[in-house]
Amino acid sequence: MQGADRNEGGRRTLMLVDGHGLAYRAFHALPDTLATSAGEPTNAVFGFTAMLLEVLRAFQPDYAVVCFDSGRTFRHDVYAEYKAHRPEMADDLRQQMERIRQVLDALQIPILEKEGYEADDLIGSLAAFAHRGGLDVVIVTGDNDLLQLARDGVRIVLPGRQRFGEFRVFDRDAVIERYGFEPERIPEFKALVGDTSDNIPGVPGIGEKTATRLIQ
Repeated sequence: MQGADRNEGGRRTLMLVDGHGLAYRAFHALPDTLATSAGEPTNAVFGFTAMLLEVLRAFQPDYAVVCFDSGRTFRHDVYAEYKAHRPEMADDLRQQMERIRQVLDALQIPILEKEGYEADDLIGSLAAFAHRGGLDVVIVTGDNDLLQLARDGVRIVLPGRQRFGEFRVFDRDAVIERYGFEPERIPEFKALVGDTSDNIPGVPGIGEKTATRLIQ
């Protein structure tokens, strides 16, 4: 793909997509009545493809990679309760993941996954490597944790809260406006308040306001 929106330095753009994050978002955002005439569910496939095409049109990257989780990660070895409260992937979503991979194959977008690591890990590594190599980076994800990667030349795209086809774009300044501190301080914030989505406890008695004041 030829990127149409060049920056002043003429750098090319790499788009990194959180595959499972986008698939989960699509699955829960769209009705489960979406299906083929044979009854095969397609809400996740349709939503994933629609969002992917939308961001490709909007940012016109030169390169794109979709990263997927691989299951158990090194975090489970460090903390046995990591994501322990999360239910197994729904069967209707699980059977759509292969269709999503077929869509990516048809679009000739490569897939990257590595045993023991999450898509977030791969995206963070690729973003740093690409940025050092002179590329601009656009990260498409449903996970606020990746806002910590925002910097000059690295933007984060999050799906909209109300409508799946809408999305919000965060650069470094937008993250500071939202949190009140720099993106690289987000891990400290998460350590203080915890992360219920990943079943990670925070410091007892410290909420978001106190954590923000401490970091500031």
